[in-house]
Amino acid sequence: MDVAAYLERIGDHGPLDPTAETLRRLHLAHLYAVPFENLSIHWGEPIQLDDEALFEKIVTRRRGGFCYELNGLFAALLRALGFDVAMLSAGVGRPGGDFSPDYDHMALLVTLKDSWLADVGFGDSFREPLRVDERGEQREGDLAYRIEETGDSRLILSRREEGGPWKPQYRFGLEPHVFADYAEMCHFHQTSPQSHFTQNRLCSLATPEGSVTLSGLKLITTRGGEKQERELDEREYAEALREIFGIKSSGSN
Repeated sequence: MDVAAYLERIGDHGPLDPTAETLRRLHLAHLYAVPFENLSIHWGEPIQLDDEALFEKIVTRRRGGFCYELNGLFAALLRALGFDVAMLSAGVGRPGGDFSPDYDHMALLVTLKDSWLADVGFGDSFREPLRVDERGEQREGDLAYRIEETGDSRLILSRREEGGPWKPQYRFGLEPHVFADYAEMCHFHQTSPQSHFTQNRLCSLATPEGSVTLSGLKLITTRGGEKQERELDEREYAEALREIFGIKSSGSN
């Protein structure tokens, strides 16, 4: 792990002691610098779940990735800095109230004096790590998050917008896992027409004011809760991908 190169990639130059404040700062810096994207799937690039391949893609080639890639490599950085980190299995909440299969999502458990849920690979979610053992609301501006027990040793992360209902984001366990445990679901998301990742190109980055997203040929910018959308052609798409996200619009970058 080339820690200096990784920190340059996310633009962080602060203290690196394994503390909650360092975790919070790195988590935020990662979300602002490394996009959540599934372009490898649409460009025919096989996704390899190992630290070396992920470092080459995300740090050296300055790309993004989806949950297994972003959280997998972030876990490696945190371990290199002396944090106690475990990869967690999660199922994503569905509109009908159930959850997708285990290993559909990877989140992280970081154990310090307190236990923290970290996740730089879910797309639109919490910006700062959440306390795993806290059962009350954990607020971020107009959004609130809470972690609830299910009675079967798993926990549910839910989110609520100001004045709205609670919506489950994902259900997760606290058992540690390794990359190989996610291989089947990672393959599914790269190849199955039933995976939402194969159906549409996506590239999204958090910003201090909101987010900027390319969904198909649509550029979506959110600032302070206000959303603007614009349809692009392929030339404009390639330009936005390069200028906003720093990604060349081909699989060869």
